[in-house]
Amino acid sequence: MRKDHRLSRALHVLIHMDKIRGHVTSEDIALMINTNPVVVRRLFQGLKQARIIHSEKGHGGGWILQKPLGDITLLDVFLAIGCTELFSIGWVTEHEKCMIEDAVNTEISDTFAEARRLITDRFAELTLDRLMPKEIKHQ
Repeated sequence: MRKDHRLSRALHVLIHMDKIRGHVTSEDIALMINTNPVVVRRLFQGLKQARIIHSEKGHGGGWILQKPLGDITLLDVFLAIGCTELFSIGWVTEHEKCMIEDAVNTEISDTFAEARRLITDRFAELTLDRLMPKEIKHQ
């Protein structure tokens, strides 16, 4: 299964946007993260709906942060970009009457639910300003 890089990309770009302190175009962001501007616009739709960023059209327009980094959590970004899965491990459901398969699937499911709770709790505690390297914070 392919890894989902949307969270990492979004966090990277949002922190850069804070340092830019002005509008930045989808084209400039695409160059920053080595992708296509369409991918950036798709990634940013959820962030815009969550009121983390704002866009303006026309000359001098582009994307801009709507909130300071200290008011944005990793969980805010995770949910805004539509991430749902944290793990790529799955379970088999081929033998609906097999008690062993059922026990294995139940344990995997319960373990994943607990791990997801721990991760999302941690995401809710971490604000984006805490991700900025110290060397950059003090520039």
